[in-house]
Amino acid sequence: MYAATSLGLLRIFAITTLLFCLAVPVLAQESEKGRFTLVPMSGGFVRLDTRTGVVSHCEDKGSGWACYALPEEHAALDKEIGRLLAENEKLKAQLAAREPAGNTQKDSLKQQAPGSGEPGPAAPKADGRKSADANRNSIQIPLPNDRDLDRLMSFVERAWRRLIEIAGRVQRDTSGI
Repeated sequence: MYAATSLGLLRIFAITTLLFCLAVPVLAQESEKGRFTLVPMSGGFVRLDTRTGVVSHCEDKGSGWACYALPEEHAALDKEIGRLLAENEKLKAQLAAREPAGNTQKDSLKQQAPGSGEPGPAAPKADGRKSADANRNSIQIPLPNDRDLDRLMSFVERAWRRLIEIAGRVQRDTSGI
């Protein structure tokens, strides 16, 4: 259902954008052509009210034509942005309530990288160890050493020899029949 709604909104947005591009010259000549601009579409027309900007889908219902205003995607996006901002503030308040005083994430972000003037990662502690945040967010992948490479090459060589032996046996068996 979400994909269908999303697809419908995307289609409406595309139609609205197309109509806007087509309507710009029409808006300049509004007094000559009238208030509405109609664009053919499968199943009817899309109508743009050049005074208010309302986009409607018009179709023949059998007993006459009916036009239904298309929902504005901009209003839905503004509503969603407002909801997400409120949720973000609520989560920030919950996070601030959990952290012990004087050890907030904002304090660690206020530390600056040397010479850059911009916030940087937390500096190493006095005893030379990195902070817990730095260790938690770093991933270290060890590079293979010579012993590992030798083991890999030995494996590949054995596999290649076995493959050649199998190919030779198959060739002898097929030629001997």
